[in-house]
Amino acid sequence: MQVKVITLDNGQAGEIELPEELFGATPRSDIMARVVHWQLAKRRAGTHKVKGMGEVSGTTKKPYRQKGTGNARQGSLRAPQFRTGGVVHGPVVRDHGYSLNKKVRRMGLISALSQKARDGKLVVIDVPAEAAKTAQLAKQVKALGWTSALVVDATPAEGFVRAARNLPKVQVMPTVGANVYDILNHDILAVTRAGVEALKERLA
Repeated sequence: MQVKVITLDNGQAGEIELPEELFGATPRSDIMARVVHWQLAKRRAGTHKVKGMGEVSGTTKKPYRQKGTGNARQGSLRAPQFRTGGVVHGPVVRDHGYSLNKKVRRMGLISALSQKARDGKLVVIDVPAEAAKTAQLAKQVKALGWTSALVVDATPAEGFVRAARNLPKVQVMPTVGANVYDILNHDILAVTRAGVEALKERLA
């Protein structure tokens, strides 16, 4: 798959051959959905917590005798039917993450790359080595017509990362961190030449 390489000024910088098995596969929406669900589950904090019957403060004494009062029998003021009682089956601190097969994760990433290529939203870009200014980069992104973009590089230049850091819908990411959720969450996927080679190694 031959793709043109462009610069940030929308100039031509040659061509590059993209492997069909990574960028020309048939996208699997079900696999991408599974991987995105797995990613978002891992991101959940799981720090929600309420106190149960054994954790609320209060006496353990039986409120009144079992029989003869005319009231329903009660064994504890910590029971959930009382105002100061504990919560039944409430949320506890836990990890929401679960395991997902490596082959499924790999297939999900290939599907996301192929989906962007199929939609014409995949761009191979030549990023300058020198540090850029945020204002200049914002003008270049606007001129390219990108509403939101994810830039993937093997090892992003510190100056370029700093310039893009304050742009709300532009995210720069190393190849090792490229994931299905962020690829699908941005309109344009821009990969550098080094990023393409690193993706080949990662998905080999």
